[in-house]
Amino acid sequence: MDKQPCTYIMTNKANSVLYVGVTANLVQRIQAHRSEQNTGFTARYNIYKLVWTEHFPTMTEAIAAEKTLKHYSRSKKIKLVTQDNPEWQDLMPPDVE
Repeated sequence: MDKQPCTYIMTNKANSVLYVGVTANLVQRIQAHRSEQNTGFTARYNIYKLVWTEHFPTMTEAIAAEKTLKHYSRSKKIKLVTQDNPEWQDLMPPDVE
C-alpha cells in the first residue's frame, strides 16, 4: 500500500463517525491521522481506523471518486464498507503510527 492514488474511509473505535479522504500515499496519510498531525475533524472525533480503500491509476480519478463518496448518504457509505469489510476490521496494521 505504498504510493498509489486512492480514496479511503476511516472511522473511530465505535464505528460511529465516517471520514472520506483521498491520498497518493496511504501509509503516510494514515500515519498523519494516527499521530494527530491533523488537528481538525479526524483528531476531534478520534478517527484512526482504516475500513475501506479503492485504488486508482491517477490522482484525478481518485479525487473524482472522493467527491462522489462525500455526497453519498451515511447508509450508502456503511453499505460500501460492509460489502468489502463486513467486520469493519482496521485495514492498516496497528504499528503504523
